[in-house]
Amino acid sequence: MTYELKAPFPWFGGKSRVADIVWERFGNVPNYVEPFFGSGAVLLGRPHSPGTETVNDLDCYLANFWRSIKTNPSTTAAWADWPVNEADLLARHQWLVDQAEFKAHMRRDPEHCDLRIAGWWVWGICQWIGSGWCAQRGNGHQPEQLPHLGTAGMGINRKLPHLGDAGRGEAIAEYFAALSNRLRGVRVACGEWDRVLGDSVTVKHGITGVFLDPPYSPDEHSVTYSANSDVAAQVREWAIANGSNRDLRIALCGYEGEHALPDDWECVAWKARGGYGSQSEGAGRANASRERIWFSPNCLRVQEVLF
Repeated sequence: MTYELKAPFPWFGGKSRVADIVWERFGNVPNYVEPFFGSGAVLLGRPHSPGTETVNDLDCYLANFWRSIKTNPSTTAAWADWPVNEADLLARHQWLVDQAEFKAHMRRDPEHCDLRIAGWWVWGICQWIGSGWCAQRGNGHQPEQLPHLGTAGMGINRKLPHLGDAGRGEAIAEYFAALSNRLRGVRVACGEWDRVLGDSVTVKHGITGVFLDPPYSPDEHSVTYSANSDVAAQVREWAIANGSNRDLRIALCGYEGEHALPDDWECVAWKARGGYGSQSEGAGRANASRERIWFSPNCLRVQEVLF
C-alpha cells in the first residue's frame, strides 16, 4: 500500500504545509541535509526519488526513534502499541527521563538505538499535552499531566487512514515499516547542527539542498525551545556566509523580522496550522501568520507560488 508519509507523532513547528514549496526551490538535488530534523516533514514530503540524504537532531529520544524504526520497525511498533493511560504516561515519562546511560550511548555510537525507549517515547508524545515530555523539571517533581483525550486522537492514537479491518497494533507496525523503507538510505546523526554542514557532508556529494529550521530566536520568548539561545543567530550567520556557494541551495525558516538576509535572498510567507496556542486569540494564533522561509540566491525560482 502507498502512504502519504508523515511523522507518526505531533511536533511543534512542523513544516509539512510548505514541503512542496521547499522542493520547488531545491529541485531534485543529488544531496540533501537537514540539521534540525524534528518530524522530518520536508524529507518525507520529497516528491522524487531520494539521492544522498543526511539528517540530524540534538534530541536523543527523537534521533533514537528514527534510528529504531529504520532498524527494526516491527519491534518498535510493538513497544508503541499500548492504550492511553495517565498512570503509565507519568511512570514512563519518569523512567525515560532517568535513562542517562542511553543518552550517552546515543552520542558515542552512531548505530546505537533502543527499541523500547523509541516505542515508549512515541507512545507518550502522542498523548502528552504541551511541552516537557521526557524533560526533567528543575524541582524534580512529576507534573500532573492529563493525557490528550480529544475525539480524533494524536499521532499513533488517531484513526490511521489505512487501518481498515486491521488491529491498531498491526496498522502501526505496517506504517512504521513504510517509514523504515523510506529512511533506509538516510544517515541519522545526533548532535550539534553544524556537524553535518561540512564539505564532506554537503558539496562533495554534489549540489546540496540544506533545509535550516532552527529553534526560534530568544526574542520569541513564548516559543523558544532550545537551551542554546544563540542557535538561530548562528544558523543565520552560516546561511549568509554560504549563500553565494553555487553548489548550495539553502532554505532558512523563521518568523517575520527574525532574520535580516541579503537582498538577493527570496522571502516566502506562509501560514502554519498551529497547535493549542492557535485555538485562542493568543500568541499562537498571531504567530501562525508570521512564518517565513528565506531562500538563497542559487535556489530555483518559480513564477508564482499559491498559498
